[in-house]
This record gives sequence, structure tokens and C-alpha cells, in this order.
Amino acid sequence: MNDRITLNNDITMPALGFGVFQTPPAETAASVAEALRVGYRLIDTAAAYGNEREVGEAVRASGLDRSEVFIETKLWISDYGYEEALNGFDKSAGKLGVDTIDLLLLHQPLTSDFDKTIGAYKALETLLADGRVRSIGVSNFMPEVLERLLAATDVVPAVNQVEVHPFFSQSDVQKADAGHGILTQAWSPMGGITSYGGSDRSTFDDPVIGEIAAQHGKTPAQVMLRWHLQQGRSAIPKSVRPERITANFDVFDFELTEEELARIDALETGVRSGPDPDSITLASFARDIPEA
Repeated sequence: MNDRITLNNDITMPALGFGVFQTPPAETAASVAEALRVGYRLIDTAAAYGNEREVGEAVRASGLDRSEVFIETKLWISDYGYEEALNGFDKSAGKLGVDTIDLLLLHQPLTSDFDKTIGAYKALETLLADGRVRSIGVSNFMPEVLERLLAATDVVPAVNQVEVHPFFSQSDVQKADAGHGILTQAWSPMGGITSYGGSDRSTFDDPVIGEIAAQHGKTPAQVMLRWHLQQGRSAIPKSVRPERITANFDVFDFELTEEELARIDALETGVRSGPDPDSITLASFARDIPEA
């Protein structure tokens, strides 16, 4: 299996990345440094995470050439609108300490003020045309909202980052993405959100996943990541524990059978653990993204 994916604008990126959602800034630099040491070359962060600066510090301290690390970040809804999003890019690039961001996403669709969403995406198109970002995309866009965006803009997103794990695969979103040549990227790819999202079931304790893991001499987490990669998705697991950071990258030396993939697919519950994208409004979720 190729460990890189070619996006719809011919930019290539690692299929497996490292995420820093909910990682405190004080722990971010060390965890990203460990991830880069292990071999990860895609780092996913966001303006709203408050740890872009520490991601940039770890990348610079790694000794790796900037071209070797694919940096992905996301603009928050508070910076939507055309001029606001251009400023949002400046804030993110400044904190990351880079001139160019490899992949810049809109973090959520602001369906309650979609004109601002359109304005922000048009700013991403400008940044792409100017070479300040290499690829642009979206996050948490459902098919109908994606169609609204496509109808009002010119550049098809390269990526749609959404909640995807064995209990919630969002096949309708994946189908819509594929129909437009958009890569589906999974956040909470191992269903960690099922452990703290109020669910009474955890993917890590699922007997089917456990049985498949035992057959391959792998962990449930490794099986779930392999499931994503074999089905053509990008996945961005997160951890601050060095042993898990290492284990999550050790997924390129085995292959799941079609039957095993189908058994994991059959675990679908249809239950979303993250917030409903339509519930994201400025009134409820606005937050100030500092300039520095």
C-alpha cells in the first residue's frame, strides 16, 4: 500500500498523519517532536486548538527540511468572511513560523451565515492562487452543504476532514467526497471520541476489532488505522504517549482481508459522537483567535 495520497490538485501528502486536537500547548512540542522522530510527516493542527506555535517549534527543532513535513491547519469560524480569512491565514502562518501552509481547511461550515463561509473559502482560493497555500479544503461539510459551497466557488476542495471511525463511517459523506475527487480525511479515526462522547460502547473494546487484532498480532488501534488506509482515506490519530505515537505509525506491515474490512464496516451505528455541524453558530461557538 502506498503511504502517500495524491490530492485532486496533484499535490501529494502522507496518508497517515499526527493530530494535536486537545493537546495542551505545553505538551504539543514534545508530542510532535516524537511523532516526527518516529516517522510521521503530516501534522494536523488548527487555529482553534491554540497550539499552532508549538507545532511550528517542533517542526523547526526536528532538523527536517521544511519540504519534508506536510503542515495542515484550519481556520475557525470567527475568522470567516473574505478579509477575515486572509487575516486568519496570516495569524496561523505567523504562529507556525512558515511562509506557506501545505493544506488549509475551513474548520466548520457556518450554515447560519453561509455568506461568511463562502467569503472565507474564496479567500482560500486567493491564497492558493498566490502560492501561499499548496492545497485547500474543508472540514465537517455534509453533502448538501458541500454542494452549496461548490455552486458558489471555483476550486473543488482537496480534502474534507470529518468524523469517521468504525462506529460512524458517514458513507454518504464519503460517497459525495469521492464523487467530486475530494479526499476524505478521518478525525477521531480510532473512535476515541466514543470513549468520552457519552457513548456506552468503545471501539477499543469492540470484540470484532479485538478478534481481528489478535489474528494479526496487532492492537485494535492499529487495525482501525489500517482499515482507513486500505479504504483510501487519510487518518490523523493523536496521542501524547510516546509508545502509542510509535504504535499508531506501525501499520504498514500487515493487510486486512476483504472479509475483515467488511466486518469492521458492519459495526456502523449511525450515531455521531461529535457535534452536529449544523449546530455550529457564531452565537454559540465564536472564540477570539489571537493575532500572536
